[in-house]
Amino acid sequence: MDTHRFELESDYFLQILDTIDSGVHIADFQGNTLWINKTVEKMIGIKREDLIGINVSQQEQNGMFSPSVIRTALEQKKKSTLVQRMQNGKKYMVSAHILYNQKNEPQYVIAYGPDFNKVLLEGSPAEVDEIRLLLERYIRELRRSNVKQSYNGKEEHAFIGKSKAFDTLTEFIEKVADVETTVLIAGETGVGKNVVAEHIHQLSERQEHPFIHINCAAIPEALLESELFGYQKGAFTGANNSGKLGLVKMAEKGTLFLDEVSELPLPLQSKLLQLLQNKTYLPIGSSETVKANVRIIAATNQDLEMLVEQGRFRADLFYRLNVLPIHIPPLRERQDDIFPLLCFYLQKFNSKYNRNRKLSNEAIHALQQYRWPGNIRELENVLEQLVIMAKKDEITLPDLPKRYLEQTDKEVHSFSVSQTACLKTTLHDIEREIILQSYQEHKTTRKTAKALGITQSSLIRRMAKYNMDVSRS
Repeated sequence: MDTHRFELESDYFLQILDTIDSGVHIADFQGNTLWINKTVEKMIGIKREDLIGINVSQQEQNGMFSPSVIRTALEQKKKSTLVQRMQNGKKYMVSAHILYNQKNEPQYVIAYGPDFNKVLLEGSPAEVDEIRLLLERYIRELRRSNVKQSYNGKEEHAFIGKSKAFDTLTEFIEKVADVETTVLIAGETGVGKNVVAEHIHQLSERQEHPFIHINCAAIPEALLESELFGYQKGAFTGANNSGKLGLVKMAEKGTLFLDEVSELPLPLQSKLLQLLQNKTYLPIGSSETVKANVRIIAATNQDLEMLVEQGRFRADLFYRLNVLPIHIPPLRERQDDIFPLLCFYLQKFNSKYNRNRKLSNEAIHALQQYRWPGNIRELENVLEQLVIMAKKDEITLPDLPKRYLEQTDKEVHSFSVSQTACLKTTLHDIEREIILQSYQEHKTTRKTAKALGITQSSLIRRMAKYNMDVSRS
């Protein structure tokens, strides 16, 4: 059995762990030691090769660790922190975390801890807090490394990009993942709100617990409450004889993702507000509230503030949801992300359909110039279509759907200036073309005005000046 090998993405990672002052002990999910760093060798006075392959329960019986924090974490199936006594009599405060693979299956347990002897006996509370924060930072970095390794081309969706907007989004996500506060994700259809929500969950302390996704727009209003909160036996005609667990219960200790939260009916909004405020809910047919330990992440492609003004969304619920707002920019505003996304989905569908397609330079240019009104979802769909339908392995311009070629032509010819045109006429033509393209994309004057950075009344005056069809909405 080759159980003594422990491979990470790079040997450099293990070399880095060998240089730090904190002890690092890595085991598989059966408790067999895979690797320890040099600090652990010094802590217990045993060589690495004498520990690798030995189960932590056996190590505990032999008096090497008492008690074993890895065994405790495995038994409790959650993070564990305790003071361990080594066979040489020294004591160390050690934490163990369970790490999960891309299929959300437990794969490794990692224990870490510095020499706390002096800190515990002589250190100030500030020093203890400083070391605790340092340890938490180590595990966050390991968790993020594990999540990044999961986006390896085998996943259905990828959280990838290289634009400045993507970097800003990533930085914000990593900050909100470390807290329990409610998150509201806003963005156009297809920008990847569900991917961002799951990424937050995977980076959080709740990653080992369920991530439950419910699309509020896809479930009939009459069934939505029972789906969310469940019901008791005999709660209504046609109810399951044994009752039903709701999605809130299924998400216990994990994350509940409410997609298209703007579609929640008003009566149900008040019950969601209760869940957010009191962490309690009332299953249908029950007379007793149930405590819930869940984190709520909500998402919408609607302007919730406008819905509040129209009386279609509760103001108090909006403010409860909008504690940590995240706006995902549309793909047209982060063009640097288009190419890595093209590469990812090309690889994904080549693997799925056993093809060897590649994009010509001209096809890549055309796809990069396109404005992607359907965002990442549209990009994914068109790549799947091209991989399936292309006549040859190289995907060229004739293989692209017509709309992608038309967009390229617009980019080239939209703002050509006649030698005889005066500046005023040229500027009017440019302004009219910009307004027309933006209105065709956003469909309403309110959204168009917001995208152009002007007031709605100013936009309507300009559209009237250019004899454009004005529908105030």
